[in-house]
Amino acid sequence: MSFNRDAVRLLKNIAEMMELLGENPFKINAHARAARTIEGLSQDLRALAADRTALTDIEGIGPKIADKLIELAETGNISEHQSLAAKVPPGLVRLLGIPGLGPKTVRLLWQERGVTDLAGLKAIIEDGSILELPRMGKKAVEKISRAIRFAEQDTGRLHLGVAMPVAETIVQHMHSIEGVTRVTFAGSLRRGQETIGDIDVLVCADDPATAGEAFRTMPEVVAVLAAGETKSSVRYGLDVDLGRWNFEGKSGDAEERPSVQVDLRVVPEASWGAALMYFTGSKQHNVRLRERALKQGLTLNEYGLFPEDREAKGSPQSRGIEPVAAATEEDIYAALGLPFVPPELREDRGELTLEATSPLIELGDVRAELHAHTTESDGKLELAELAALAKDRGFHTIAVTDHSKSAAIAGGLTVKRLRAQREAIEAAREEIEGITILHGSEVDILADGSLDYDDDILAWLDVVVASPHAALSQDPKAATTRLLRAIENPHVNVIGHPTGRLINKRAGLDPAMDEVFAAAIEHDVALEINAHWLRLDLRDTHVRGAVEAGCLIAINCDVHRAADFANLRYGVLTGRRGWLLRERCVNTWSAKKLHGWLGQKHG
Repeated sequence: MSFNRDAVRLLKNIAEMMELLGENPFKINAHARAARTIEGLSQDLRALAADRTALTDIEGIGPKIADKLIELAETGNISEHQSLAAKVPPGLVRLLGIPGLGPKTVRLLWQERGVTDLAGLKAIIEDGSILELPRMGKKAVEKISRAIRFAEQDTGRLHLGVAMPVAETIVQHMHSIEGVTRVTFAGSLRRGQETIGDIDVLVCADDPATAGEAFRTMPEVVAVLAAGETKSSVRYGLDVDLGRWNFEGKSGDAEERPSVQVDLRVVPEASWGAALMYFTGSKQHNVRLRERALKQGLTLNEYGLFPEDREAKGSPQSRGIEPVAAATEEDIYAALGLPFVPPELREDRGELTLEATSPLIELGDVRAELHAHTTESDGKLELAELAALAKDRGFHTIAVTDHSKSAAIAGGLTVKRLRAQREAIEAAREEIEGITILHGSEVDILADGSLDYDDDILAWLDVVVASPHAALSQDPKAATTRLLRAIENPHVNVIGHPTGRLINKRAGLDPAMDEVFAAAIEHDVALEINAHWLRLDLRDTHVRGAVEAGCLIAINCDVHRAADFANLRYGVLTGRRGWLLRERCVNTWSAKKLHGWLGQKHG
């Protein structure tokens, strides 16, 4: 629903620019609230844009906002947005994306030092004049400097959760082309890496020219970079929705529209397995395979595994040499005396030393969600909707874990509201059959490691997911102490998104993970892989360390809206990259085993 996304983007931007101009707080809040409302809607507002009454019937959309939505539908823009944009330098709004720079600070920088963009901010940091401003001590400036350095590390790589749907759309399109017999995506995307440089698509086709033309003329192609007989490259336009983190999303303006390079390679049917292996990578994994092949008197390339003949000129396939194996990846691994290595493990991290590959966790193994929010805090789903969606996915358990009281910005629950929520959950249990609804909380781990509710409340809950949300720039020692104290609490079941990072946007905590693993094992606490593709926290390397240490892992979607359930696959991919087996993930357990494990810490 690009209209909804454009509306959210423009209304948020209006609120930001109003804040930078110091305008009426009520007007600012009205625009921000409307943006949040639209963000959580499942219906396309464009269909209502001709009916002002229908728009104002939606809670959070008043008459003036409705008029702006109608204007957006009719003209493609909002005149107030254009008027504000003429007053506020565009670089100022971009500064708001740097952690630690709120509207008041950016306005101060603008009015007192003439800062209008990142270059101007860096200049006053370098010459020290920023220290002359109110509330700008050395520690505050250093924190801003660190945030800038981290933001500049963003290489423009695409998040897994943006790239995967694009690749699947392209694969579906190519499947529909007459004469295309096989198609899939490869590269780092197939390996499940958290960010993607470009997308590789492989096809087998009776008519390579027709396949290439169909690829290059897809509606979303914004530029053709190469058009060869067996290889084509394009820039594919994106329509990015970052959900509740939409601070970097851009859509609507053609010149700002993000895109990704997509490469198509047409390969022979007989070489499908070899090509898929070659273009999946990683480069380091493929090097190890080729070294192994040479030791066995063989040579491996994207056309197959061939007998090595160093005296002959030209490639073996060009000389008509029959491959030892080529049609499937399984055939090639077997010919090299290896078990099949799943794509997620192909990173040259010891995978070729395995005598057998244990079955990794799969998407269908997950039967429970232990981290989900409702409209009681910052979720977009009513309790009954959340339970129904979980049941439809075949889950036996859904845990309602709205935010605790310190998370005021997320509508955190006071103890009084938490107790009232229990009554609603008990009523829902009577009405909704076929799924267990647990009453829990995502409890803030405060800066010193204490938790946001007293122990008697934690014990009374069915499940406690303890998560860090604030003070995420703590030094490693303080971060370690903080997490260890939370893990040691006798009522904590899961540590949610343990570092608090946002990929390419926020580094998060950097604790001593070996100490965290040891404590988690000692206190029977699961460490979470938060499946949202902007988090994937634990990250893959942490999962590998946790698995080797013997930790329990939880894979949760941190559900805030219906679409978040679909992020489960990214959490599972991250688990697989960390060599996670089914039995070590608590979400795969039977209801009896899971409830028994949770119940050990709750009265």
